[in-house]
Amino acid sequence: MGTVVDFRSGRSGLGAMDDDGLTHVELAWVEKKIESWIRFGSVAQEKVLDRHRRIVSFRPGAVFSFVRWAANDFGTIISRVDIVRVVGEGEAHQTLPFVRPGGDILLRSEGWPKVERVLQTIDGIEQLGIDPQAVSADHWRHVHNRLTAGQEPRAYTLDLHRAHLLRRRVQP
Repeated sequence: MGTVVDFRSGRSGLGAMDDDGLTHVELAWVEKKIESWIRFGSVAQEKVLDRHRRIVSFRPGAVFSFVRWAANDFGTIISRVDIVRVVGEGEAHQTLPFVRPGGDILLRSEGWPKVERVLQTIDGIEQLGIDPQAVSADHWRHVHNRLTAGQEPRAYTLDLHRAHLLRRRVQP
């Protein structure tokens, strides 16, 4: 049937998948209870566990956005979005629920108003014709810091993106 993943404990049932050099994200979708999804990112591998759960995997260096929402009979329990850079083997990283082994967290936002603002930022970047996973890591950190401080982040522009791409070309 598939690998068992205990979503309540946050423990992975991935077994051998943990040793393949990829970062694995455990997703669940139980309508109006638990909804987690990838907003952007290039999935290298996907494994469907059952009709409510799947595991998506990313290669080192990839950037993805992981959105989680959960509710109970009284309303929303958690709304959260993380933008994560996948780390290579032996590279320092932060842990993150449902992400194995973890990653370089570029942006973390909790609470629906802040999550919604991050999603609007992603939409704005896509409207410029820019793939959000190609955006400068510094910009995602900037958005994180500004939202944490209760301030409006600067918009990402085509000029900033061109400068980022040129800088990447000359850096080792």
